[in-house]
Amino acid sequence: MNKINIYITLSILLLFKSGYAQLPVVFKGTHLDDVQTEEMARRYLSPVKILWQSTNEPNHIQNAKRLLKPGDGQANLSGKDLCIMHNDGHGKAGILLDFGRELHGGLQLLTDQSRGGKPVRLRIRFGESASEAMSEIDTLKGATNDHAMRDFEISVPWLGKLEVGNTGFRFIRIDLLDDHAELRLKEARAIFIFRDIPYLGSFKSSDTLLNKIWITGAYTVHLNMQDYLWDGVKRDRLVWVGDMHPETSTIAAVFGNNNVVTKSLDLVRDITPLPEYMNGMVSYSMWWILIQRDWYMHTGDLKYLKQQKTYLTALLNQYLEQIDNQNSESLKNGIRFLDWPSSTDPEAIHAGLQAMLAMTLNAGADLTEVLNDPVTLAKCKEAVTRLKKNVPDPGKSKQAAALLSLSGLMPPDRANVLISDRGVQDYSTFFGYYMLLAKAKAGDYQGSIDAIRNYWGPMLSLGATTFWEDFNVNWLDNASRIDQLVPEGKKDIHGDYGAFCYKGFRHSLAHGWASGPTPWLTQYVLGVNVMAPGCKVIKIEPHLGDLSFAEGTFPTPLGIVKIRNTKLENGKLRIEVKAPKGIKIIKVKE
Repeated sequence: MNKINIYITLSILLLFKSGYAQLPVVFKGTHLDDVQTEEMARRYLSPVKILWQSTNEPNHIQNAKRLLKPGDGQANLSGKDLCIMHNDGHGKAGILLDFGRELHGGLQLLTDQSRGGKPVRLRIRFGESASEAMSEIDTLKGATNDHAMRDFEISVPWLGKLEVGNTGFRFIRIDLLDDHAELRLKEARAIFIFRDIPYLGSFKSSDTLLNKIWITGAYTVHLNMQDYLWDGVKRDRLVWVGDMHPETSTIAAVFGNNNVVTKSLDLVRDITPLPEYMNGMVSYSMWWILIQRDWYMHTGDLKYLKQQKTYLTALLNQYLEQIDNQNSESLKNGIRFLDWPSSTDPEAIHAGLQAMLAMTLNAGADLTEVLNDPVTLAKCKEAVTRLKKNVPDPGKSKQAAALLSLSGLMPPDRANVLISDRGVQDYSTFFGYYMLLAKAKAGDYQGSIDAIRNYWGPMLSLGATTFWEDFNVNWLDNASRIDQLVPEGKKDIHGDYGAFCYKGFRHSLAHGWASGPTPWLTQYVLGVNVMAPGCKVIKIEPHLGDLSFAEGTFPTPLGIVKIRNTKLENGKLRIEVKAPKGIKIIKVKE
């Protein structure tokens, strides 16, 4: 072996031994010092059900149940136990596979020796619902290839393997395209790509529906913890900072400190030079500041916070300049936005932005105090005092009322009356979290628990395994489940509804901003309130409502805190806590 080959071999071994660390390794003239390291894993999953197959002729598809068996990912020469798809003059073969739950990734196909010895053409359709996987890309129900290809044609090899797709899905339809063609298929497995991290936080109570809602919110965010923290795994697959606040709250409650958060916060900072606003929205740079405050409280990472000082201070001063002489927010040069359902109500948006600006500057005061910036600290506090002198009317907007309550501009009881009107009508999956927080601030814990059951619960009853970009309880009447083909006379819950940017099948059914019940249940039912940076002081203040017990775990930088809250026969509450050394626990009973 010559010296060059020895050097290359040693370089490869060193690269693998280091776990793909960023090393200045030269391989055939290529500089490999920018190798990303992530906690990503790939698993291969066989479908759990065949939901549909073409039935023109029995021989169009033979032995379809073969695809439900576990596979090994290897083509072979046995020629046995294959699914055979066959096209003839009487029709073409197609099959719809259900993988049992929402996934992120693609499809692996293993083929045998199809006749002719040539590649075979297929059409592949991914879907978050069964009806989306059966849909056409047209203008009728919003099916698209936006952001991720989910409907396309491919050629699969003779006696080989092909992996395709990178999207969010639960269902896959496979169609054999050419006339008089045949495909001998050994396996059709989902490629599940996810961040391989443990669920350190947990929640269990006497209500199995709440338990399922908690874990579904956690799983929804977990799917979106990909290269960066996305809003959705099908659409938009982008770092939307407003969407991130419920997500980072969920991550803190379930996974603890994870680099996907800071990596995403830094990305959006670096692509948004001031005076621009993140994602083009005046409120989204506010969410960045609020996340920075909350993330620092959870992690206690002062080194990271100090890295934000220059940008943070300039951004706070930019916001401070946009309060007029009537003590009103006058935010401009960006889209004025809270969430989509409130986007057509300018008065509600104004009320919400007034509240958000007060919340942001309060967070800015907290952060600048830590960063030893007394000048900006004083300006933030003075501005909040001014903003509280001007309280806009929220009208009938539950979004605006929630923010006004959380900011201290409106009495919590008054806001709760508006939020509670007509139950969960006019809730949204994003701002529903802040409605729950506002109800808790008013002491309406039972009302919050009921709202979680009545708003997020129906998505599960319709077959959801992740929470959606939007949901309206008015959609429930005569609606079909997402895991079945729409029966005659039923409404397609996915294809028939939606508005704004999420009409029909464009609607994301795995959207991280919808995970609010997960951190809410951890904070208010389990009772976990972080009182000092790095979770060094935690107040346990549970509110069980109609539950008989709630128990679970909470991740901190110092280890796992274990909590069990039990309602005794005399109506009193027993709180049991086990915490790692270095964490002070304060118990507060109802």
